[in-house]
Amino acid sequence: MSPARGQRGSRTRTAVVIGGGFAGLATAALVARDGLDVTLVEAHAELGGRAGQWHHEGFRFETGPSWFLMPEIFDRFFAQLGTSTAEQLELLPLDPAYRVFFEDDPNPFDLPADDSLQALQALETTPGRLPEYLSSAARTSRLATERLLYSSYQRPSDFLDPALLGRLPTLLRMLTEPLESFIARHTDDPRVRQILGYPAVFLGTSPRSAPSLYHLMSHLDINQQVLHPRGGFSAVVRAVASLAEGEGARLRTGCRARRITASRGRVTGVHIGRSDGRHEFLPADVVVSTADMHHTETALLPPEHRTRSARSWRHRDPGPGAVLALLGVRGALPELAHHSLFFTRDWQKGFDEISGARPAGGPPRSLYVCRPSATDDVAPPGHENLFVLVPTRADTHLGAGGVDGAGDLPVEQMVDDSIRQIADWAGIEDLASRIVVRRSIGPADFARDFGAWRGGALGPAHTLRQSAFLRGPVRSRRLKGLCYGGATTMPGIGVPMCLISAELVRSSLRGGRPARPEALTGGVHA
Repeated sequence: MSPARGQRGSRTRTAVVIGGGFAGLATAALVARDGLDVTLVEAHAELGGRAGQWHHEGFRFETGPSWFLMPEIFDRFFAQLGTSTAEQLELLPLDPAYRVFFEDDPNPFDLPADDSLQALQALETTPGRLPEYLSSAARTSRLATERLLYSSYQRPSDFLDPALLGRLPTLLRMLTEPLESFIARHTDDPRVRQILGYPAVFLGTSPRSAPSLYHLMSHLDINQQVLHPRGGFSAVVRAVASLAEGEGARLRTGCRARRITASRGRVTGVHIGRSDGRHEFLPADVVVSTADMHHTETALLPPEHRTRSARSWRHRDPGPGAVLALLGVRGALPELAHHSLFFTRDWQKGFDEISGARPAGGPPRSLYVCRPSATDDVAPPGHENLFVLVPTRADTHLGAGGVDGAGDLPVEQMVDDSIRQIADWAGIEDLASRIVVRRSIGPADFARDFGAWRGGALGPAHTLRQSAFLRGPVRSRRLKGLCYGGATTMPGIGVPMCLISAELVRSSLRGGRPARPEALTGGVHA
C-alpha cells in the first residue's frame, strides 16, 4: 500500500495505537509504513508491555516471554518492513533445547538440538508412533502459518480457501478431538506424553482442553531449533520499536489511555492521562487498542460501543494466572539448562486447580525455570539469573508480589515452595541460601500493571470456543475505525501471534486480505 492510500482526501489519516507491547509496536510500524500518521501511547515509562525488564544490583531480569519460537513469523514481519531477522537480531541456538525434570525420577531428560526424535523414542518402553505425530505436527504448522493464522475470517470467502476445504475432514477431527487423547494414540509413555502436551500451557490451557490441532506446537520445539535472541526479548522490543520510529510513528511513554471517543458511530480519538498529571486529547481516524480486550471494552468504551456483554465475559476462560520469581543466585547452576521444565506425576491435578475445577492445593507443582545466564550476559560475574514461572488460577485474590519477600503471603509462599522443589528435584541443596536477589510478581500485579482480566498472565485460553474466529474480532462491529490487537484477540497468545495480529489489523484497515507467506521474498514495501 502506498502512503497515498493512508490519506482521506488531501488529509493524512491519523491513527492512535494503545499499548506499547509487541502487538502495539508491530501495528504502529506496519500502519505507519502504509502512510498513516501514527501515535502510540504506552502507560508505563518503558516500552514492551509484558515483555518488560528489571535491573537490580547488577542483574537484568526479563519479566515476560523467554521462548523464541516460530522464526518464520519474525522473518515475515521484518521482511514487510524492508529488513530481516538476521539484520535485527542475533539468534543463538540452544543445546539442549530444554531439560525436563520428572517427579520421582532422578534422571532429567535433555532434548538435544539434533536427533530429538531419537532421544524421545529412547524414553519409550514400548515403541509408539512418534514419527507420524511429528510429521503431522509439521504439516499442520505449515497449514497454520500459510493459511489459518493470517486470516481474520471477516468475509465468507475466508472460509472457502481451497487449501482448507481440501483438509476439512482432518481439520474438523483435530478441532473436536482433545490434544490429550491425540497424544495418547501416538505414545504410551507418560513422560513423552507430558513433553508433547506441555505446549498447551503456552496456549493458556491444558492438553485435555486444547483441540488436537495444537499438536502443531511440537513442531516448534522438537522439529525446529529452540533459539535465544541475544539480549533477550528486550532486544526484540528495541528492534521493533526502532523500526516503528523509522517509519515515522511517535512512541509516547507515560501516557495512559483513559477513554476512546466516538461520534456518529465512528471513533474520533483517545483521551490520555500523562505522567505529569496533565490530560490530553489525541484526535484519530483510526484507533487500535492492543490492551487486554476486557479492559478496552469495560474501561475505555461506553456500553453502547462494546462488542461483548458483561454476561458473555462471565462465560469465557481467562487462561492461567502466574506467580513469577526473579532470583539472583550466587555461584554456578549447571544443574539447570537455559530452559528447564518440572513436571509433576499427576499434572492433571495442577491443570484442574488452574481452571478452578478443584480447589488450589500445595506443592509440588509443575514449573518452568529459565536460566538466561547460561547463554546471555544478565548477571554479575560469579552469579546466575533465574526466572521461575508457577502457573496458577487467574485470581487477583492471590495478591501481588514484592522485593525480598515483601509480597502478599500466598504469592511468597508459592515462591518458597518452588525454590525448595527446584533444589530438591535438581539436586541443588543450598539453592535457598545462595539467593542474593529476590522479587516476586503475582496475579494482582498483572491486573494492576497491564489491565489483565482477572489477573491472567497470558490471555484467554485457546479452547475450541476461544480459537480462530471465535476468539475475538480484529475490527469492532459497533464502532467504525476501532480495531483490536494483541494476545486477547485473533490469532492468540505469544509474541509470534502478536506480530500476526498487527498484520491482521493492517489488512483490515486496507480492506483486503494479507499477502500469502509464499509471496513475501526479501524486503517488501507494500
